[in-house]
Amino acid sequence: MTMIWLNGEFLPADRPAILANDRGFTLGDGLFETIAVKAGVALRMEAHCRRLREGADFLGLPVPLDDQGLTDAVMGIVGANGLHDAAVRLTLTAGPAARGLPRPASLSPTLLLTVGTLPGELPPARLIIARRTYRNEKSPFSRLKVTSYLDGIIARNEALALGADDALLLNGNGHVAEATASNFFALIEGQWVTPPVADGALPGTMRASLLRSWNAVERSLLPADLDRATEMMLTTALGIRPVAGLIG
Repeated sequence: MTMIWLNGEFLPADRPAILANDRGFTLGDGLFETIAVKAGVALRMEAHCRRLREGADFLGLPVPLDDQGLTDAVMGIVGANGLHDAAVRLTLTAGPAARGLPRPASLSPTLLLTVGTLPGELPPARLIIARRTYRNEKSPFSRLKVTSYLDGIIARNEALALGADDALLLNGNGHVAEATASNFFALIEGQWVTPPVADGALPGTMRASLLRSWNAVERSLLPADLDRATEMMLTTALGIRPVAGLIG
């Protein structure tokens, strides 16, 4: 039986757990992190904790555990499900409250951890440029891993309807920001390039690692610049997927 971790308690995944008035459910008032665990080690856990806390500070959300407590919870849910390799989703919400936008004076945050298997190696992705939506680089939420992914959902559905695997979202200036749930890298004239956070790219944990190990640079990219790319990659906390090219 698959187990979840909810506010310090292990529960069966098929048991009702989240209250109907939880602000994460009703308003998307929350953040999440997706953490890869390989051979019993949570990868880039320090970076995940730092990003979670920075986002929580901005949103005014208390994080109920310290970094060691978060790490113990991640490893606990992996062990409770008998896994050594896993993808753990850690979700933090403002918790239950009365209806309406204002938060209660005293929050009771919800911290939920769920677990799944790591994705296997995927074939190279075929991409489109999303036309139905865009990335608002002026919003602070483009830099936070908030629980609302509607722009990504709309763009991914657009891609699938056109026979592609994923979509690149442009920002308000027409620059490439990222894919629907991935950061984007392009090899142009021998240099790995990725869109800057100021253009709407989420500051991904794998992205930060590759900026160092690939000696990559942050630079604004127009769709036309991708015609000069000899390689392209999509990156997430769970891995790297090559890009076959753009269609349409």
